[in-house]
Amino acid sequence: MWRNFSKIIIIFVEIIREHLVNSILAMKSDSVVIIPTYNEKENISNIINAVLGQAGHQFDILVIDDNSPDGTAAIVEGMIQERPDRIHIIKRAGKLGLGTAYITGFKWALQQGYDFVIEMDADFSHRPEDLIPLQAACATGGADLSIGSRYITGVNVVNWPMGRVLMSYYASAYVRLITGMKVHDTTAGFVCYRREVLESIDLDNIEFKGYAFQIEMKFTAFKMGFKIKEVPIIFVNRVLGTSKMNGSIFGEAVFGVIKLRLSTWFNKKKFERCKH
Repeated sequence: MWRNFSKIIIIFVEIIREHLVNSILAMKSDSVVIIPTYNEKENISNIINAVLGQAGHQFDILVIDDNSPDGTAAIVEGMIQERPDRIHIIKRAGKLGLGTAYITGFKWALQQGYDFVIEMDADFSHRPEDLIPLQAACATGGADLSIGSRYITGVNVVNWPMGRVLMSYYASAYVRLITGMKVHDTTAGFVCYRREVLESIDLDNIEFKGYAFQIEMKFTAFKMGFKIKEVPIIFVNRVLGTSKMNGSIFGEAVFGVIKLRLSTWFNKKKFERCKH
């Protein structure tokens, strides 16, 4: 009798455990990581698994793929079959620019009800373990926008050529000088936004596509009075795949900053918060 009773208890406990596990898995995350991709087949499955594997917080993932000819989207779609609740993809017709990829992702994230929206590269230059402090800076640290900063505590860049380090570092210094933002890493692409920030910005009025897009988003939030916080990270140069950086992207940033500064005089409506 006691043996049968013990079996019933064990079965009951197992049912409860399975129910709890399924309930936890079914819980909607409050945070989504947007990862734009173009020819990232060497990295995409590993970066998705690394983001999903973060123990300190549950992150969903949205991949924005620009019709990668190497089959990146097909890899993501295969992973979606296993985790349709956590992994999502938007496929675009071609290379339409980093800025428009993020704008597409922002709009999707707001429609889905996420409270925290994070930009992240696919190539592991942004370490998945840094997602936790980056998100926490907005969730509990009082920031409206948090930046994974390479330069807040010196120069924390690994395996970059010295010329590129200097170009990036002094580009940020140039942006600070022109815009007045007290941000050390103005071109950073590892950023967390509270949904209120994205709801307040007229996303259809964001102009730039490359480096300047990152500056424009930060500067717009800054001019709107949102609190920006930098979180120190270590930036690691990609090991696999090919960098998408080129001279035209950098040039857009140099001249775009001047245009942004002028817009504070001639296009003040750009920096007024949208009303919903």
